[in-house]
Amino acid sequence: MIIKNMVELMRIVNSEHSDPHHILGMHETEYKGEKCQAVRAFMPAARKLTVIEDGEGNRYESELIHSDGFFEAIIPNKRKKFKYYLEIENNEGFTWESYDAYSFPPTIQEMDLYFFGEGTHYQIYEKLGAHIRVVEGVYGVSFGVWAPNAKRVSVIGDFNNWDGRRNPMRALYNSGVWELFIPGLGHLDRYKLEIKTHDGGVFEKMDPYANFFELRPSRASFVYNINAYEWEDEKWMLERKEDPLKKPMNIYEVHLGSWRRVPEENDRFLSYTETADRLIPYVKEMGYTHIELMPVEEFPFDGSWGYQVTGYYAPTSRYGSPSEFMGFVDKMHQNGIGVVLDWVPAHFPKDAEGLGRFDGSALYEHADPRQGEHPDWGTYIFNYGRNEVKNFLISNAIFWLQKYHIDGLRVDAVASMLYLDYGKRGGEWVPNRYGNNVNLEAIEFIKHMNSIIADKIPDALMIAEESTAWAGVSRPVRDDGLGFNLKWNMGWMNDVLTYMSKEPIHRKYHHNDITFSMIYAYTENFVLVLSHDEVVHGKRSLVNKMPGDLWQKFANLRLLYGFMIGHPGKKLLFMGGEFGQFDEWSEYKSIDWFLLQYDHHDSMRRYVKELNHFYLAEKSLWLNDFSPRGFSWINSGDADSGILTFYRTGENDDDMTLFVCNFTPVVRNGFRIGAPYDKTYIEVFNSDNELYGGSGVINSAPIKADAINWDGREYSFKLDTPPLGIAVFKIHKK
Repeated sequence: MIIKNMVELMRIVNSEHSDPHHILGMHETEYKGEKCQAVRAFMPAARKLTVIEDGEGNRYESELIHSDGFFEAIIPNKRKKFKYYLEIENNEGFTWESYDAYSFPPTIQEMDLYFFGEGTHYQIYEKLGAHIRVVEGVYGVSFGVWAPNAKRVSVIGDFNNWDGRRNPMRALYNSGVWELFIPGLGHLDRYKLEIKTHDGGVFEKMDPYANFFELRPSRASFVYNINAYEWEDEKWMLERKEDPLKKPMNIYEVHLGSWRRVPEENDRFLSYTETADRLIPYVKEMGYTHIELMPVEEFPFDGSWGYQVTGYYAPTSRYGSPSEFMGFVDKMHQNGIGVVLDWVPAHFPKDAEGLGRFDGSALYEHADPRQGEHPDWGTYIFNYGRNEVKNFLISNAIFWLQKYHIDGLRVDAVASMLYLDYGKRGGEWVPNRYGNNVNLEAIEFIKHMNSIIADKIPDALMIAEESTAWAGVSRPVRDDGLGFNLKWNMGWMNDVLTYMSKEPIHRKYHHNDITFSMIYAYTENFVLVLSHDEVVHGKRSLVNKMPGDLWQKFANLRLLYGFMIGHPGKKLLFMGGEFGQFDEWSEYKSIDWFLLQYDHHDSMRRYVKELNHFYLAEKSLWLNDFSPRGFSWINSGDADSGILTFYRTGENDDDMTLFVCNFTPVVRNGFRIGAPYDKTYIEVFNSDNELYGGSGVINSAPIKADAINWDGREYSFKLDTPPLGIAVFKIHKK
């Protein structure tokens, strides 16, 4: 026996060594006064270990130094290190061969650690996590994890019988990063991380950077080669470089687990592949430009809808593999459909194997619950002041945009990030250094993230779900904005649904609700949203928010959608809304496709389809969404009649669409409105068309404007207003 430092040996045996490579593997030493090599290995349950010189076949038997499985082989006459592998025989007599994990250099370099510690390693996911590599000619998997307060971190899996003593990692310098290359492992090998704390606690954790997980409720990670997929969406990726704010954007929001299921097979989920094959033709038929997926990052509990993320770098295994999700996105792009992904950097769940108290300490979160927890949600809040945490999140955003070709991220719960007292009562939060409730660290993080994405992936969309009046959410960081491209218009949503839920006879008393949004319409780049949040938790479905009998409910819903299409801003509608689903949405079942056998629902779907295609065809409805040039009121103040009139303008004055919205069930024959020009107008769309379930009050003949001053305009014309409907006119070009 050459090893002298028995303290180190016992730290290996007791599974407490933070630098196992210092003692394990091959080391130059002296034996009988001569330089030689010693190979040491810790193999619990092994009874014999032989070192074999690679390529030469020379065999060197080892000595069992400690009965728990510590072996040492003395190799005389070897002044230089050489490549070798181990032959191990266990107590049952089974023998196998493997290269020694402790004979390889680090796969994470000092420069990687420096930039990670600085918070600027934007591809850190290429280093941390599990990655198939060839190191010194040997195929295997490198593992990396950040756990600065751990006493020991090990990789456990099927390959070592889930024994944390077998593959301890090494701590790299003072970075808090642990690393290990394990030869022979590969694609789809299962693993977890076992962490031992300084107080002796031992627990298992999911790999924060893992690319694939077992299907819930199992929590193991899979080694997965996400770089093997061959993309075929070059045309889409090139075309998306055009300014998206000057293009139509009509988003269909989808929850993959409940858009469609397979009832004849125990109501199972569709796979990513199956969903793509069904969703693509539907989205194209319906005239949507994008889909927005509620979170697909791995999550443990179905009822969270994906907003309680544990695997930030992995698409959920509920619907298939990472390659299948890449195929899903690829197929969408090949069919001209953009993909927006919900992304949740505001909080994370307290699941024992997730990010919470990751190395036995508050690592990703603040230790003080007043800073580190959402009491209403029962979740942890990310510590945005910690460089490594910011790096984790920023590189995660980049990961989805680059590795999965996602076209945009809808960032969830931004308001909860901006305000320290969000959802908290007195005594439950800590003011910032200026004594107010603004989360300065979160603001710096958001600006940093959006600046980097704007620089590295300028054609990607960053969309904020921000529900307050915070100024400059969708303004550039250089102008002291937060740097998002778009912001959900929650104010419009709340106001318009409040207005539409009123009986028509009462709407005149709430007229400001339907017009107020134009006061602030150009303060941000808005997306008008009727999302999943509006059809759950007792809020009722959209059609059931509408007053009146069955006909009036559907007429009101058609009117709402028509007004939404005419209003400046990009659009989003949650699945089921397009055919007027009666029940609230439930994640546990498919939306109610059976309703399409009934005329009201089938007519509504036809209406939304044709309304969407009308939107796509009319530049005036999207080209100038964020410029006052694109919208003009004709009459916004006639609360008593319940009629709003306005027009949208495209590339030039002749490229316009004029909207007449009647929010009452009263037909007004010969109703006069102001006309922007001395032209002839023709009705091009009407929600009261009988094809859509309407009563058929339409204006079929061209209408010549009269030289009669009306609504403050020099010209005007008369029309018949559809009950609870919209009529849309364009200049008649003979």
